[in-house]
Amino acid sequence: MKKLECLAMILAGGQGSRLGELTKKIAKPAVHFGGKYRIIDFPLSNCSNSGIYTVGVLTQYRPLELHKYLGTGMAWNLDRKDGGVFILPPYVTANGGDWYNGTADAVYRNLNFIDTYDPDYVLILSGDHIYTMDYSWMLEEHKMNHADVTIGVIKVPLQEASRFGIMSTDENGRITAFEEKPRLPKSNLASMGIYIFNRKILADYLEKDAATQNSAHDFGKNIIPALLNDSRRLFSYSFDGYWKDVGTIDSLWQANMDLLNGTFHLSHADEWRIYSSNPALPPHYIGPDGFVQNCLVSSGAIIYGTAKNSIIFSGVCIEEGAQIEDAVIMPFAKIKKGALIKRAIVAPDCQVGANYTLMGKGDIALIAEKTPLVTEQIV
Repeated sequence: MKKLECLAMILAGGQGSRLGELTKKIAKPAVHFGGKYRIIDFPLSNCSNSGIYTVGVLTQYRPLELHKYLGTGMAWNLDRKDGGVFILPPYVTANGGDWYNGTADAVYRNLNFIDTYDPDYVLILSGDHIYTMDYSWMLEEHKMNHADVTIGVIKVPLQEASRFGIMSTDENGRITAFEEKPRLPKSNLASMGIYIFNRKILADYLEKDAATQNSAHDFGKNIIPALLNDSRRLFSYSFDGYWKDVGTIDSLWQANMDLLNGTFHLSHADEWRIYSSNPALPPHYIGPDGFVQNCLVSSGAIIYGTAKNSIIFSGVCIEEGAQIEDAVIMPFAKIKKGALIKRAIVAPDCQVGANYTLMGKGDIALIAEKTPLVTEQIV
């Protein structure tokens, strides 16, 4: 087997409980996004576009739909004789087994998979963030700094910094301090959940952590602080592009709206496309009285009503007289005659009843069940 420089491990077992009904039956990385994608399409496409073709996907919560979606990896050019996509759920050995107990534990229990490919470096990614990034640039900087670990970082508003792992660095980008979700953050330099480890360093610290009974077995809470305590060479890699943790209904809605307001652009060029596995459907259809303004409309959608500033997924049907605005309508949802939906997400396969009215003004609403066939107002 050819010597591998870098292998990727995508942590994709998250429940995503703050997304409510959207993750009741599927894992967070399998949630729909942007008219034709799933959230996991972004790290997978980034790997493929960065020339990283051996990818382990660590699954756990409600994995069936995610496993089915990943298939052989063909959609992302990852169906390869040497390498490809490997699904890595928890498993039982002769000594027993259990669910993954933290992000570090998940990777630790798959060190045998990493050893199979004998890479020099291991790239560890979250499967639930929206961004485009060339990991090869980060790897080159990691090697240039002779780093043990490099962490992708992005500046966030200081008032939001307590939601993230926050670090301080010196003038050369070397990390001098790290706090996981501090109450009083000392900086606004946030971890993106993207790590490049020297393979031996990763194995050593995961093995030590596994033997520590009181550990949370988490990269942010345990592994990174342990490396800093041992004065290892930890460096930051600054990213100034678009990056979004879509962990709530509001943030998921906003990331979709960012595709419409110009904040986030998906490249139509061949060199950095976001790939996905989609059903073969006919082109979308806009009826004689249909009206569409500033929308992304995917294949198989039928619009007889009005759609403004919205994301419309495959197979959606918007009937006559129905109006949607500032909305995300997920696959095969049906908006019946006369319905009015504004500032909301409609879950896949959901039916919004005739004349149903939802005019969100505060938090973004989620419609996840069939609505009554009567007029209602939710503000």
